[in-house]
Amino acid sequence: MPHWIETPDALASFLTRKPARVGLDTEFVRERTFWPQLALVQLAIGDEILLVDPLRPGMTRALAGLLGDPDILKVMHSASEDVVALKYACGVAPQPLFDTQIAAALAGVGAGMGYQKLVEQITGVTLPKGETRSDWLRRPLSDSQLTYAADDVQYLFVLHDDLSARLQAGDRLAWLHEDSQRLIENSQQDEGERWPHLALRSAQFLEPPAQRRLLRLLRWRETQARRSDRPRSWILDNEMAVALARTPPLDRAALLRWLDGQPKSPRKLADALWTALDTPLEDEDQAPLARSATDRDKSQLKKLQDAVAVRTRELGLPEGVLASRRALEALLEFQRDAPGGWPAGLAGWRRNALESSLAPLLVGAD
Repeated sequence: MPHWIETPDALASFLTRKPARVGLDTEFVRERTFWPQLALVQLAIGDEILLVDPLRPGMTRALAGLLGDPDILKVMHSASEDVVALKYACGVAPQPLFDTQIAAALAGVGAGMGYQKLVEQITGVTLPKGETRSDWLRRPLSDSQLTYAADDVQYLFVLHDDLSARLQAGDRLAWLHEDSQRLIENSQQDEGERWPHLALRSAQFLEPPAQRRLLRLLRWRETQARRSDRPRSWILDNEMAVALARTPPLDRAALLRWLDGQPKSPRKLADALWTALDTPLEDEDQAPLARSATDRDKSQLKKLQDAVAVRTRELGLPEGVLASRRALEALLEFQRDAPGGWPAGLAGWRRNALESSLAPLLVGAD
């Protein structure tokens, strides 16, 4: 039976003998906000399961000490969104981290496996899938919610033991530590992506000045979303941003007329939006340009993908774990802008595993 924890003293009573590891999961709500609203924290400590209410006074501060303790390993599954929720609510990201989803991929068990599927594959236990759409902010939580929440940490230690042994046998624990640390770092970016326009496929069809306007609009949207705690699409959706960047209104009145014709119009932000559009482009708006792939680009990318596929089979990894298409595209861009450089997504053990195979193919990639 899980323990319901709603006071710092109750939590502290389970930590009097510092554990070497804790299983950790969260439930949060994010449908109407930019930042996740932390609603529940599940902990496995020894043989006990704790359901911690972060909405109660003093609880996020109490959790922060545990999350930041460098001597306690946090075992989680698919932790990226949980890390964001915990960092925002408690001010501390959970580390050191062992992510069982990452571990399963590196151990060759499977890529992107959900918790229920991984538990079933390793333990044979089939977990129910209900309550994923529950209102976790309501109180009291239902019995089915409590059961579901407890299940989410009940098997984390079993997964940790099994996957650690596999990674140790394959000399891949360092890979896991590296990828887990990168997950934490990526989840803690305070300003969003540096070049968000590159993530939009439609940006490649815009002229350079329009791409720079798009970059400015997306950065403006990021600032507004974070400041107002509203989803990005509620501020300005991608299609509207691209349309405004391609054909900016001539004046504020024209912008208002255009906004009036949009089904999801950010008219309340019209003045700020007009300022972002009307201010002349400056050096800070200079950025790498999105561009459509040439036949040569496609040929080079195909050669890289083929080489990666060979190394993937040699290492016994699931497809896509060693290098994604997007990572290889970024690698080609790096060779054009800074020959010899490798993007962050292919740094560390991935570069060590791939460089001898890919380096000959990168000669002349400019």
